[in-house]
Amino acid sequence: MLGNIQPLHNTDQTRILVVEDEMVVARDIQMQLQDMGYQVAGHTTRGEDAITLAGQMRPDMVLMDIQLAGAMDGVTAAQAIRQQFGVPVIFLTAFAADDILARAKMVEPYGYILKPFSERELKTVLEMALYKHQIEKRLHDAALHNQIILDNMLDGVITMSDQGLIDSINLAACRIFGYAANDVLG
Repeated sequence: MLGNIQPLHNTDQTRILVVEDEMVVARDIQMQLQDMGYQVAGHTTRGEDAITLAGQMRPDMVLMDIQLAGAMDGVTAAQAIRQQFGVPVIFLTAFAADDILARAKMVEPYGYILKPFSERELKTVLEMALYKHQIEKRLHDAALHNQIILDNMLDGVITMSDQGLIDSINLAACRIFGYAANDVLG
């Protein structure tokens, strides 16, 4: 049951990468995170370096400013981090213009906090984002588990959406009908 999930993460073990172009702000965020019991995995001021660090460190969360040093902004860096490593991102920024918000939404961030923010705001958004990521990971794992079971069945199984589109098909059904799953999904 999803409603009874206990947190998988312990703040002592939760590693957060801070991507912030202003050193004073980055140090303040790091101190706040440490006071809350989180481990700061690293800090950088550039989007390009954030992608490299996310790949090397595999943090549990990235706190990302939108305005960064270097050629790449935070939205572009966040998109790459999400796509390549599946690490959730929370934007911490002073920018709230409609065009920036629209771009940021496309990355599907786990939060968006306008600077300046309180420690309580940061803690709340972090806890909610980590919980959401935990739930999504469990749902993904359950879906993989179900697909393995379906693929090992001898009977063909096809599930369809309300619109009559094929949502899933197991290997037996693919053999029976002579199609690859990618050819019939959707």
